[in-house]
Amino acid sequence: MKQTKILIQVPEPMKAQLDALRSNGLTISGYIRALLERDLQKGR
Repeated sequence: MKQTKILIQVPEPMKAQLDALRSNGLTISGYIRALLERDLQKGR
């Protein structure tokens, strides 16, 4: 599947929380992608 980039802005405290996910072995992109996939599949 071809992928494309999106750019979002988040408040600094939220970015800090996202950065902390790395200690659990997650990337910010992977985390957000999983959230979007889960949420979008609920609507089907």
